[in-house]
Amino acid sequence: MDGGIPSGSVRVKPVALWLLLSLAKLWLAARLPAFGDEAFYIQEGRRLAWAYSDLPGLTAWLTRLGQEIFGQGLFAARLPFFLLGALLPWQLWRISARWFGPEVADRAALLAMLMPLGGLMGVLALPDVPLLVAGLLCVDGLAAMMAGRRGAGATALAAGLVLGALAHYRFAAFLAAGLAGLLLAPAGRRLLREPRLWLALAAGALAWWPLLRWNLDHAGAGLGFQFVDRHPWTWHAEGLVWPLIQAVLLTPLLFAALLGTLVEAWRRRREGAAWPFLFGAGAMATLGWFLLGFFADSDRVSFHWPLAGWLLACCAAPVLLWRWRRPWRRLCLGMAAAGSLALLAYLAVLADPDGRRALAGSPAYADNFSGWSEVAEATRRRLQAMPTGTRLVADNFMLGAQLSLALGRDDVLVLEHPLNAKHGRAPQLRHWGLLAEHRPGGSVLVVLEDTARPGKHRLRAYRALCEWAGSLDSPEVLNVDHGRKRFLLFALPAPERGGCVLPAMADLESPRPGQQLESAFEVAGWAIKPGAGVARVEVLLDGEPVAEAIYGHARPDVLDYWGLLRDGADTGVGLRARVEAGNRSGAAWLSLRVHGRDGSVEELPAMPVRFAR
Repeated sequence: MDGGIPSGSVRVKPVALWLLLSLAKLWLAARLPAFGDEAFYIQEGRRLAWAYSDLPGLTAWLTRLGQEIFGQGLFAARLPFFLLGALLPWQLWRISARWFGPEVADRAALLAMLMPLGGLMGVLALPDVPLLVAGLLCVDGLAAMMAGRRGAGATALAAGLVLGALAHYRFAAFLAAGLAGLLLAPAGRRLLREPRLWLALAAGALAWWPLLRWNLDHAGAGLGFQFVDRHPWTWHAEGLVWPLIQAVLLTPLLFAALLGTLVEAWRRRREGAAWPFLFGAGAMATLGWFLLGFFADSDRVSFHWPLAGWLLACCAAPVLLWRWRRPWRRLCLGMAAAGSLALLAYLAVLADPDGRRALAGSPAYADNFSGWSEVAEATRRRLQAMPTGTRLVADNFMLGAQLSLALGRDDVLVLEHPLNAKHGRAPQLRHWGLLAEHRPGGSVLVVLEDTARPGKHRLRAYRALCEWAGSLDSPEVLNVDHGRKRFLLFALPAPERGGCVLPAMADLESPRPGQQLESAFEVAGWAIKPGAGVARVEVLLDGEPVAEAIYGHARPDVLDYWGLLRDGADTGVGLRARVEAGNRSGAAWLSLRVHGRDGSVEELPAMPVRFAR
């Protein structure tokens, strides 16, 4: 044992923190809306298979297991992940105790729980939870084997390898990290002559077969997405912000302590088995992602990928951290605790509809948690007014999965959408027969997530929908959280009816978002409604009409931008208005309401402004 901790130190007991954290995580799991990807994993769980286009089968199986044991619903689907997440600190405790003794292990578990991302693992039904459990189980097995417990260690290693292969493609990086640690440690190299190690590796290798078989049957679609399509594989500078992002997520002093632990592991790499293994595996699982970040996907969330490496570093971090001067050590632990509390508070805000709405004007708005219950309720209400047997078609895979979860139906079709390919879900939808390449017959309700596309691509999307549907009437508009999430509901008419009326589009060019206004101010912008035309435009403050815009100013530049400028076209799409806001002060939301010549009324997304006090 090599604790490196003064004998007079106070031993920290992590059990109380674990209990409090577990209660908080249970509350969040019961209250948070479904995260975008969660709904799709639950949808996969209703169609059990060995593997899917985006992942191996384990995540889907766990969501199904939760619902089979604990009842239907999102909370039940999350419970297996909560239970696995609750194991993580004790897995670290076991590894750390084996290498450095129980006192260091107590503090290692404490650090893991104070780490904002590590402590809150298990709130959501995401594959990272079983992935981390599998990775730590492998480390525990290897540590036991290097300590001489070959049989028990090989069993744990085999179990971890199988779980990891069934959890995520990214487990391949865990294998590379484990191999680096094994080769750096003399005791690890000696294990290469141990038959039980190779038996465990063989069991782990067999667990990849379902995923490989799926790829063989689908022209390598999953492998192509995970390792080719989603990555540019050219150098880009976004990797330079990786240390800053990690320092913020871990909190700065804990980030420094964990990096210092890797440096300490390098310095003591010739001592025993723990230090060289920790350096090899920990550095590969953290700094390896840093190097990869200069070449790999920077469009999707990847800040959590090094978490396994940071958790592994926690096993030895107390050896270094408890040498710090007491004020610095307390500051480090305090900052980590504050970071975890801040993340808990943020998630608590997201669990409340009013909280999500309050964040609508800020970068902290969580798009993937927002709007789903509102659009499900609007869809349910609209379907009740339509003929029995109406087919439901969603704009993209995420909306389709959310509607499927909320409405309890497995027949939600999904349109072709860039998000389907971007997230690797298009092959799976096609395999299920849920990709709506052609309009189904009879009555159809199409739900479009308008804000899932950049504004510059929306007119093209409307035209594609018109071509798919054959005809369109003006939609029912649902603005959630001041329009940060916006949905359009189209009840399609009979196929033989021709012509399309597209949704209204508008922009306020003045004032701009966040601008401070006086009680009287000028509004300028434009509005169009292809297929019907604009009758009039109202200016709204906090959803209430405050002015009628003068509509009809010539704006050929607007029509030219949208490809609508033709010989003889009416270019009078500009608008102006003077608004008298009275005694308003503080924050407000400014928007437009467009009245079409077909009688439609569509409110556009609002933007935040402020009034001088």
